[in-house]
Amino acid sequence: MQKIQSQGIHHITLMGADRQTSIDFWEGVLGMPFVFEQPNLDDPNEDHLYFDPGDGRLITIFTNETRTRAHGRTPTDAGCVHHLAINVSLATFRQIEIRLNDRAIPHSGHKDRGFMDSIYFKDPLGFLIECACYKFEPPLGCTHADVMIQAHKLRLKAGDDSIGEIHLADAIEVLVARSQDSLSTDRSPKAPY
Repeated sequence: MQKIQSQGIHHITLMGADRQTSIDFWEGVLGMPFVFEQPNLDDPNEDHLYFDPGDGRLITIFTNETRTRAHGRTPTDAGCVHHLAINVSLATFRQIEIRLNDRAIPHSGHKDRGFMDSIYFKDPLGFLIECACYKFEPPLGCTHADVMIQAHKLRLKAGDDSIGEIHLADAIEVLVARSQDSLSTDRSPKAPY
């Protein structure tokens, strides 16, 4: 028996209501270019809208002009999607509350998650959206996941409950030492002052 090895998210498809609500939210609020549209090939009563979330992958929405909002908050039962997290830059993150307030969109306010900052709000159909901003940039040649697994190991070793900025900084130092060579024979911390 062998695994089916994943290599990233291809796309995520959500159930929408009418076409214009989807365009107005995903492009008009979240800035995702509307890049493609065709009928839902499995249901001729629906359209299939495609949006670029910023990394060239896709978020797609099935729309139907007869559907309307069915929930104040989409279900969070077992097997349901709790929320969708969208990556944003620090500059954008610092503007989100203002921009949501300008539209009178209720939100959670800033949430410090230790390794990232977050803010939550619902789309027009009650689906929970998170805009998230990492507190770090991974070293060249490494991914955010590389830093996170190393930070997790350091957190466990320290006996801490959750990843904090100290674990991130130390994880980055470990990854740089591991991936970048040096002419120095002793790369330990020094106090030259």
